[in-house]
Order: sequence, then structure tokens, then C-alpha cells
Amino acid sequence: MSRPPATIGMRHVALFVPDLEACERFYVELLGMDVEWRPDPDNVYLTSGQDNLALHRLPAGVATDGPQRLDHIGFMLARPEDVDAWYEFLLARSVKMKTAPRTHRDGARSFYCLDPCDTVVQMIFHPPLAGK
Repeated sequence: MSRPPATIGMRHVALFVPDLEACERFYVELLGMDVEWRPDPDNVYLTSGQDNLALHRLPAGVATDGPQRLDHIGFMLARPEDVDAWYEFLLARSVKMKTAPRTHRDGARSFYCLDPCDTVVQMIFHPPLAGK
């Protein structure tokens, strides 16, 4: 049997979060995502129009003191200068930063911050994906 056709990319991430409401505010009010679907009080699906981020309330009794298994999630930006604009915008709103913006060897530019539940979020301009 031959391999099926290639995927069209990874455009869905699902996260368990201990504070669903704070994370929803972060992604909707600060990053500009829209609520696509709220099936119940413990789940919300967000989109920026080309992706889907599912936030699921962490069930009671599930330990959260172990290492984060997910390294980070990334939001693509259209221009390198957008990285700096996003950094200043989020910093002014007291978002915790892990790094300052920097340009990588491959021409990408990015920084890392934390959402309210400490998921690492990268804001990145990556030339091949930005069409540049």
C-alpha cells in the first residue's frame, strides 16, 4: 500500500489548562482569536481563521507538577517587524516573557512568552511560511 496524499499541515492544537477562563482571555483578548465553538463550560475552541486551538479545562485530580510535555506553540507573523510590535504590545499588558525578540540564523525572527497557565507561546516570522 502506498502512502496517502500529504497532509495540508498541522493547524490544530489541544491543551489542558488549569484556568480555562484566563487562557481564553489571553488568546481572544490579547492575541485576537475568535471563539469558534463552546460545547460546554469546560471546553472552548478558538480560531484565527486558518487554525484551531482547543482549550480543555484540566480535570480535577490530574497532577500538573510534572514537566511540560509540549515545548511550545507558535503563531506565525507576516513580517519581521510584527515580532517587535507584538513583543511591545504583550509586554505592556504584563504578559510574562521568556525571551526578547531575536533574529535566527535562518532569517526567522521570534520571541517566547507564557500564557496564563504557563504554556510557552512563540510569536514568529518565518520567511518560508510567510511567503517571503
